[in-house]
Amino acid sequence: MQAIGTRSAILLMREALYDTFRFDDFVVRTGLTEAVVASRLRHLVDAGLLERQSYRDPGQRTRHGYVLTESGRDLMPAVLALGQWGAKYADGTRARTFEHAGCGGAVHVVVECAEHHQVGVDEVIVS
Repeated sequence: MQAIGTRSAILLMREALYDTFRFDDFVVRTGLTEAVVASRLRHLVDAGLLERQSYRDPGQRTRHGYVLTESGRDLMPAVLALGQWGAKYADGTRARTFEHAGCGGAVHVVVECAEHHQVGVDEVIVS
């Protein structure tokens, strides 16, 4: 939670999951201010969830984009689970669906044990 404990950080991670790369696109797609986006992106880079990559458009100066690290990609199930929860319980005004690129089937997050049994909240033992 220290790495992504703010709403704005979660929004940025969601957008990175959706392949947002450029700073300006993070600003537009999240609706956050440039100052907040800059601060949160810096924090997410420092936390090891995103990394900066240089790019340069023809005739322009070198800029930096942001891509998920392995650690950031491993956070994907949590981000998808939040989206899944929001689609079910929030007002649904910006609900997105997730589909498998290979077959078009709906993607959803489930909790299961190592033996692939789905596990309900009342079946979890914390040790």
